[in-house]
Amino acid sequence: MNSIKKFLLKLDATALLVIIFYSLLIITNAVFSYKIECWKELIIFELIVTALIVSLAIFKNKNATSKTLKTLNYWYPAILIFATYKQLFFMIRPIRNTDYDQLLIQLDKYIFHSDPTSVLYKIANPFLTEILQIIYFSFYLLPVLLAAYLYLEHKYEETNYVIFAVVYGFFLSYMGYFLLPGVGPRFTLHNFLKMDQELPGLYLAEPLRRIINLGGSVNTGFSITDNFQRDVFPSGHTMITIIVMYLGIKFKCLIRKPLLVAGSLLIFSTVYLRYHYGVDLIAGALFAVVSLWSSKKLYNVWQIKTKRNVINY
Repeated sequence: MNSIKKFLLKLDATALLVIIFYSLLIITNAVFSYKIECWKELIIFELIVTALIVSLAIFKNKNATSKTLKTLNYWYPAILIFATYKQLFFMIRPIRNTDYDQLLIQLDKYIFHSDPTSVLYKIANPFLTEILQIIYFSFYLLPVLLAAYLYLEHKYEETNYVIFAVVYGFFLSYMGYFLLPGVGPRFTLHNFLKMDQELPGLYLAEPLRRIINLGGSVNTGFSITDNFQRDVFPSGHTMITIIVMYLGIKFKCLIRKPLLVAGSLLIFSTVYLRYHYGVDLIAGALFAVVSLWSSKKLYNVWQIKTKRNVINY
């Protein structure tokens, strides 16, 4: 037990977070193995990821001066986040087996007295669609840009916290997908097969839309099945973007103004491009507030426990 405790204390906060979350995924797949068709493959993958994180921590501690290990330790979450997201495709639908889009639609009508995606369609034009589709596509780049900026400025403590806060935020949003699964207004309120005709862009909108559909496990053939990602509530795009914008301001980054502009347009694009209901954005904002509040507390608790520097802003 003492050796395990000593090893855990050598882990940084992000590595510990990943191990805990992946342990929860393993337990979930085991408990619902009678519902999840590929539960064995998922558990194997999750065990491999956990083993890799543990191995990275061991090698990093033994080779504290290795630049390769340090670089890998900073940037593996960028790949891990997407790999984790893709697992949910195989888990949420079998476990929950119910979509809550009608509830989300009713909440929109109660709050906004209309359907926000239909309202925004009145201002749709190819130029605006092109710009917003490009910005929406850049979603994963925003946290990477913030972390990279801090890293290049040799603000390593801030970089570590940004990575932790972003990973923590993603994991919280993934848990939200289990609570209220939904597919979004492009499938329920609009004709998905006519997206390119109803919201045409100029040059890049349609190709980028195809890539996003592929990433979301959407069948873009002649028929649409229910085999696609349940990932609308809360809006992870809204949640993570708010986290990135907030931390950019708090750490007084020179790129904070571009992040604010791009982030604000990105949040707007989630409804304009019919990926989210209005209530998804409200939930994403609330999740962001909770995430920022709790991530700082949890991060500093572990920093104090492991005798590392706490984060202050």
